[in-house]
Amino acid sequence: MPLNKRSHLITAGVARAPNRAMLRAVGFGDRDFDKPIVGVANGHSTMNPCNAGIQPLVDRALAALHDAGAMPQVFGVPTVTDGIGMGTEAMKYSLVSREVIADCIETAVNGQAMDGVLVCGGCDKNMPGGMIAMLRMNVPGIYVYAGTIKPGKWKGQDLTVVSAFEAVGSYTAGRMSDEDFIGIEKNACPSVGACGGMFTANTMSSSFEALGMSVLGSSQMASPDPEKADSAAQSALVLVNAIKQDIKPRDIVTRKSIENAVALIMATGGSTNAVLHYLAIAHAAKVKWTIDDFERVRRKVPVLCDLKPSGRYVAVDFHRAGGVPQVLKMLLKHGLLHGDCITITGRTMAQALKDVQDAPRPDQDVIRPWANPLYK
Repeated sequence: MPLNKRSHLITAGVARAPNRAMLRAVGFGDRDFDKPIVGVANGHSTMNPCNAGIQPLVDRALAALHDAGAMPQVFGVPTVTDGIGMGTEAMKYSLVSREVIADCIETAVNGQAMDGVLVCGGCDKNMPGGMIAMLRMNVPGIYVYAGTIKPGKWKGQDLTVVSAFEAVGSYTAGRMSDEDFIGIEKNACPSVGACGGMFTANTMSSSFEALGMSVLGSSQMASPDPEKADSAAQSALVLVNAIKQDIKPRDIVTRKSIENAVALIMATGGSTNAVLHYLAIAHAAKVKWTIDDFERVRRKVPVLCDLKPSGRYVAVDFHRAGGVPQVLKMLLKHGLLHGDCITITGRTMAQALKDVQDAPRPDQDVIRPWANPLYK
């Protein structure tokens, strides 16, 4: 089967000489028209830290795609940031941006007959927007998360952006000094990357690993760290392999894999915003999933992770403690994960978790033992 089974419609034959002429202007050569055209949906933006570190990841992905024999074509997608827009008229655009992002990606990929797509986003609505688009189009695709922000520090305490929101309340009530208020504001967000607790962005990116649409272990890496860029390159290679195997998003995203994703969300104490996003994702995947299904899963799955905002630790701590793969393996061992679900790598979830230990390491307390969960 040719790898350019979609894009050959715009590159092959006498009638497509004008199309090829335009593609030559952006770097195509004689040997490139038989290669798969892979879209790279680039969510880079300097408007917020969540997306400000994406360009280096996209650059690595583009290079890896090219080296793997694909013709990557990058296009931009918008982003709206709740952390900046909250409490203003701007929030009217927040949830709507999820649909705008999905529409932008679908328009670019289907409008240019691309053979696959790598979506790279950071802030909250980037994740469901990108996933909805991939499921609607049902062409081989993979999600690359921008990565989490590193924790801020003030007087020995880890900070996230929520620390700044809480400081507003304390300062307004007269329970915080000027020094602490200004110190928290200036130190809460020390790097690029999405908000550092198990807020919406980290919740959705973690769940995409459980869903099978992102590389295992990649979602809680810090955005500025070299391993994050390495994971973007790895994801590009995985996508090219998925194109070769003709693995499509709706082969991966099923009722059982959504249940895996929701189980992971419950075990990590993830954001309740996942409810509205997974209802939309399930709809795009043509999977029957209702709000009652979230409660059905919640009743079975204990909270195993001590993560902000309800707990003590941040995403980089979670990553160092074993991250999503460790929690998934625990769920699998205790019969709460469907190990037969296929992933974007072509392997089943059980196969992908084969080398992960059954229990969390004893030298950390971010991920609790099964017998001693944070909440039952």
